[in-house]
Amino acid sequence: MRKLVIGLALASTAIATPAFARDDSWYLELDFGGMIVEDADLDIAGVNNAATLDTHTGYDGGAAIGYDFGGFRLETEASYRRAENDTINSVDDGTFSDRGHSSMLSFMVNGLLDFGPDDGIQGFVGGGVGVGRVDYRLQGVGSDSDTGFAWQALAGVRAPITKHWDAGLKYRFMNVDNVDVVLGGSDVSTRWRSHSLMATLGYNFGGEEAAPPPPPPPPPPPPPPPPVVCNKGPYIVFFDWDKSDITPEAATILDSAVSAYGNCDNVPIMLAGYTDRSGTVKYNMGLSERRNASVRDYLTSHGIPDGAISSEAFGEANPRVPTADGVRELQNRRVEITYGPGSGM
Repeated sequence: MRKLVIGLALASTAIATPAFARDDSWYLELDFGGMIVEDADLDIAGVNNAATLDTHTGYDGGAAIGYDFGGFRLETEASYRRAENDTINSVDDGTFSDRGHSSMLSFMVNGLLDFGPDDGIQGFVGGGVGVGRVDYRLQGVGSDSDTGFAWQALAGVRAPITKHWDAGLKYRFMNVDNVDVVLGGSDVSTRWRSHSLMATLGYNFGGEEAAPPPPPPPPPPPPPPPPVVCNKGPYIVFFDWDKSDITPEAATILDSAVSAYGNCDNVPIMLAGYTDRSGTVKYNMGLSERRNASVRDYLTSHGIPDGAISSEAFGEANPRVPTADGVRELQNRRVEITYGPGSGM
């Protein structure tokens, strides 16, 4: 979404409409639209990611007053956003719905760079810093809020509709780190991140009308494409305990490895299979060989020649996470895939 709005802003440099002065004047702007809050990972009583809070789509609105210096604007802004809670996914208690809400009130100072003619459609990008007060209200648990440093990134377009009025579209990314609250008698740490797309209505108080600017120079030619680079990996896929089946997560990584192989000019491939220490040495050696075989079958079924693949089973050796004998550890149940001459362990 951010890339789309920034692209519109840059493209607007070549668009013009009848003259409506903005430069060297004060302005007032009102914003309102929809908002998506990123899932909040909750650290509870010192336990990282003990729960995750998911919210419905909410709303975001605010007002700003500022001064247009011509090509650069400086403004102060107050805004409020709120979303109804959807579910809480707790490591201990599972997933359950919540009828509370999450909200944030912010006071910011923003700097904005304008692109395009003063008397026509303009794009803009910028950001701001300030303070944000984040409020969480959880059904049957309680509510609390915390105030801290906030920053935001902004982009959008605006167009004149009369001599003094502008209408536009604005994207906002809002961030507040280190939100610390007390909910249900427990210390909870999280952060706020939200994405908003809002309609804007602005009033320019007027200023001296300047002569129309010269047409912008033609854009520079695009840079040449970067050279193709072989990503040698390693690509690491993990396995369920005592299994050699390719999981959906492992298939996603293997698909990336297959795509990358097309940039590697048919180089040799090395598979290195491992297990955790929850079985006997002999059994684990065989299990790591079966995991290598599963990865080989997947790669060859997706067009990689079998003759380019070599493999070696290491069993319990070279653990990513050292453990005592008999301990199950996901990070050690793996196959590592590397590309290129000299690949291997």
